[in-house]
Amino acid sequence: MGENASFWESLIYAHPTCTSWKQEAEGSIYHLASIFFVVGFMGGSGFFGLLYVFSLLGLGFLCSSVWAWLDVCAADIFSWNFVLFAICFVQFVYVTYQVRSVAFDREFQELYSALFQPLGISLTVYRKIVLCCDAEVVTLEKEHCYAMQGKTPIDKLSLLVSGRIRVTVDGEFLHYIFPLQFLDSPEWDSLRPTEEGIFQVTLTAETDCRYVAWRRKKLYLLFAKHRFISRLFSILIGSDIAEKLYALNDRVHVGQGFRYDIRLPNFYHVALPEPPPVPPPPPPRPHRLQRGSPRRPPAAPANCGSFLAP
Repeated sequence: MGENASFWESLIYAHPTCTSWKQEAEGSIYHLASIFFVVGFMGGSGFFGLLYVFSLLGLGFLCSSVWAWLDVCAADIFSWNFVLFAICFVQFVYVTYQVRSVAFDREFQELYSALFQPLGISLTVYRKIVLCCDAEVVTLEKEHCYAMQGKTPIDKLSLLVSGRIRVTVDGEFLHYIFPLQFLDSPEWDSLRPTEEGIFQVTLTAETDCRYVAWRRKKLYLLFAKHRFISRLFSILIGSDIAEKLYALNDRVHVGQGFRYDIRLPNFYHVALPEPPPVPPPPPPRPHRLQRGSPRRPPAAPANCGSFLAP
């Protein structure tokens, strides 16, 4: 215990105390370095925030190196500041390379600006989402079907980039799907990862359409690796289902004989018109003999033989 106390005492009290302070101020290079440090530590997050921080901190350490070389003439201060400047410079170059390498096609860039950037999704996270769909945009020509009722399996999740999709069931129109909406969010949400199913509606392109498709298995693997992306898609799919439900134009009571326009398979029903009520059968009429029918004589009583003549 005494050795530890002596160590701390020697560390604190071994140096001579400052009896007189330096009257003249340091040079302008030292103050410029301090300004760079103060402004640099106000940077934010993300790629551009890192570029901001590393650039200003690098300039601050460079000014400190120049100040140590010219004014202080201390090799150790110069060495440490120059090493820190080199580290900031390397980090700045690395982040710049990452920003330039995260480049997308025009449609993916527009999709990021319209849907993912307002949610605060960084380019690195968005890049993982794009790579999961192989950075491919699929074209669907006019009047071609994306899915057919009772035939197409639910094996992917698609997001419409351009065009318009018509949703029908048994030939009856339900609603439209517009850009930045999922094509099969209700079907996706109705199944568990281990379940399989088929579409209960038909999706037909009203115009030439382009969409992004994520395969079901690959997307679930991405969700397992990155929980943040899983929560993000859960929010997007839930919001998309809510928009579809509000967009449905026929929401009436099933008891009146109309269909229930909800695409979720758990709630999907087509209610046939109820048949008219069958009138009750008329009460039975008393039996009447037809004209010309022979009448039967009344049966004789059991003791009528005693009244007969011999």
